[in-house]
Order: sequence, then C-alpha cells, then structure tokens
Amino acid sequence: MKDNKEFLGKEPIGKLLMKLALPTVTAQIINMLYNIVDRIYIGHIQDVGALALTGVGVCMPLIMIVTAFAALVSNGGAPRATIFMGKGDQESAEKTLGNCFSLQIVISIVLTLILFIFNRQFLMAFGASENTIEYGVNYMNIYAIGTIFVQLTLGMNAFITAQGFAKIGMLSVLIGAISNIILDPIFIFGFGLGVRGAAFATVLSQALSCIWVLQFLFGKKTILKIKKCYMKLEKQIILPSLALGLAVFIMQSSESVISVCFNSSLLKYGGDVAVGAMTILTSVMQFAMLPLQGLGQGAQPIISYNYGAKNVERVKSAYKLLLKISLAYAGVLWALIMVFPQIFANLFTSDLGLLNFTSTALRVYLAALFMFGIQMACQMTFNSLGNAKASIAVAVMRKFVLLIPLIYIMPHLYTSDKTIAVYMAEPIADILAVTFTAILFAFQFKKVLKEIS
Repeated sequence: MKDNKEFLGKEPIGKLLMKLALPTVTAQIINMLYNIVDRIYIGHIQDVGALALTGVGVCMPLIMIVTAFAALVSNGGAPRATIFMGKGDQESAEKTLGNCFSLQIVISIVLTLILFIFNRQFLMAFGASENTIEYGVNYMNIYAIGTIFVQLTLGMNAFITAQGFAKIGMLSVLIGAISNIILDPIFIFGFGLGVRGAAFATVLSQALSCIWVLQFLFGKKTILKIKKCYMKLEKQIILPSLALGLAVFIMQSSESVISVCFNSSLLKYGGDVAVGAMTILTSVMQFAMLPLQGLGQGAQPIISYNYGAKNVERVKSAYKLLLKISLAYAGVLWALIMVFPQIFANLFTSDLGLLNFTSTALRVYLAALFMFGIQMACQMTFNSLGNAKASIAVAVMRKFVLLIPLIYIMPHLYTSDKTIAVYMAEPIADILAVTFTAILFAFQFKKVLKEIS
C-alpha cells in the first residue's frame, strides 16, 4: 500500500499521467478496433455487405445497453475504491470490489435471458427492416451467450486500472482485441458463417479477456483482491457506487436510446442507406470517444486518490493537463475528418452509394467534434471526484434535454434535406451541451477544491 501511495500521491503529475494514460488510451484504441473490426469485415462480405452491415448496426443499441450496465457498476465502484485507498481504508476498498463483482454476475444473468427472448422485437423497434432483420437476429442470438464475459471484462478491468495497474488493464483489452481480429476472418470467411461468425469471434475473444482479468484480481499481484467474505451485497457499499456510476450509465445507455431515435428517423427519411451510414458515423465517433475515455481513465486514479488524500494542487494540476490533452486530440481528429471523410468511410464499406452518402454525412454529424475534449474531461473529472449529481446533470442535459428532441425537430426546420437535418442534431446538441458543462464545472470544481483545502 505504501508503494501505491508514493506512486499516486507524490510522482510528478505529467510523468504520472503519461504512465497511466498511455496504457489506458492504448487499451481504448485497441478496444475501438475490437468494436469496429466486426463491422469492417461484415461491410466487405461479398454481395450482401451493405445490408449485413446495416443489420448488425441495428444491434448496436442492445450492445450499448450491455456495456452500459458494466459501466454502471464499475465507473461508480472503481473511483470509490480508489478514494478509499487514498484515505487508507483498504477494507472498504475491497468490499466495494467484491460487491461490484457479485452485482455484475447477477446483471449478466438477467441481461442474457432478456437478449435471448426479446432480441427480434427490440431490433425491429430499433430500426431494422425486413431486408436486414435476419442479419441482426443471427448476430444477437450468439452475442447474448457472451454477455457475462463482456460484463466481467469491462467491469472488473476498471478496478485494475483504478489501482494504478494501467499496463495490466491494457493487456486485458489487447488479449481480446487481437483474438477478435484473428478469429473474425476465420469464422466469417473461412468457415463461411457470415455475421454469425463475427458474433462467435467476439464471444470467444471476450471470454479470453475475462479469464485474464479475473486471474489477476484473484491473484497475488493485485492491491485490491476479490475475496469471498466481501461478495455479499451490502446496500451501504453498493448503492453509493451505483449512484456515482449512474451518470456514465445514462451517458452510455442513452446512446442506445439515441441510436433508436436516429435509426427510426433516418429510416423514415432516407431508408436503409441512411441507417447504414449511421452505423459508420457512430463507428467513426468511437475514434474520438474511446481515446478520450482512455485519457480520463488514466487521470482517474490520480484525481480520485489525491482528492481522498486532500491534495488540492495535485487534483487541480491533473485536471488541467487532462483538459489540454483532450482538447488537442479532439481538434486534430476533427480536422482529419473534415478534410478526409472518404478515408474514414472507406474503412467500413466498398459500396459506392453508401460511401458517397456517408462522406457527406460525416462532415455534418461530427461538425462540433473539436469541442468534445471539454465535455469528456469535465465528465470524467466529475466522476473521479465522486460528484454523482453533477455527472448525471451533464449526461442528462446532452442526451435527453438536447439531442433527442433535436432529432425530431431539425427535419421540420431544415426541410430542404430532412435526412441531413437529422444528422445536424448531433453538432447542435454538442455545442449547447459543452457550454452547459463548462459553466457547471467551473462552479463545482471551485467548490470541491475549497472543501478539501
């Protein structure tokens, strides 16, 4: 425990953030490949690639819900465990880990049953058409088997990173990603299984990652260990963790709701091509979201630990550095997408009609991406400080108050091209949300620093 205190409490912030964020950003970039590699291969299946890509794309709302439940538990539990570590309370930190582990197993069982029984109904409601529904059902029937692996890998890996073992956390993702990249073409093309093959590859890859994560957290090298005596659910441990994780849950699960809103509107105004383009747009959005989340995850142990230890200057310095790097990355990626949209679209499809449509839509959908570094840095810092109310307010404002209404309002305001109008909802919501977040953060951060000084 002493070594960890030296590591998180005294090492220079810049050096420490690089040490922690480099593996977490790398992990998220690998995770990005993990998430999109299925779609890249599926989009290039001969003759049916465009329809298959659209069918699997409609599965994304369900997959987002699965990962959101993992985030609900881990993104609340992991920062709280680190804060307890900063206070020197090892027992509470390990109780938090054990409770979160048990809860994720329960959630996994419930989600698996729901996905098996209702996936066809969900997919039709989420924008599948008669042309694409079978591709979606074939994928989800197999993906459902691996729900427990997804939950435990994503959920428990957060506790590895939160202790400062960023390289171990990166390897957790790397194992799954490399396995998926290797297995995808074997199952999809070698065995001729198409979208079923992509789902099999994903499940097997997640299982390998899950084994790696659990053997570490049950092993001797971890600081916080999963212990049987702490696995019984206690409301005083689990409820505050869920309250803190609720903001990230809303942020991720609302992507599912938003995806449904986008798909239903786009199917109405632009048909299967517009829905297929949305699959590509959300995939490209991950080039921004996942590395920025990785930066935030790298900063989280530093901010949480020093907040628990009441070290104001280190909390302030870690946030400022996180903000600068996040803004720089978002700005560079935005410029590349604006100048070379076709390169990004080309990754996912060789269909000329879909390619041309998507290149235009990308510039519209991601027009405000350059500002997103502010949103993510503030959101992740709120979470690191245990500020559940502010995190929830930011998440609800961007998704529910702004974006969802704009998806339906914009086609009535920009009537010359109603399909493009739907895509325009995203940048308008982003501009307004970032403004709200920055103002709220300025007041809340000052208040937090005053409380611990």
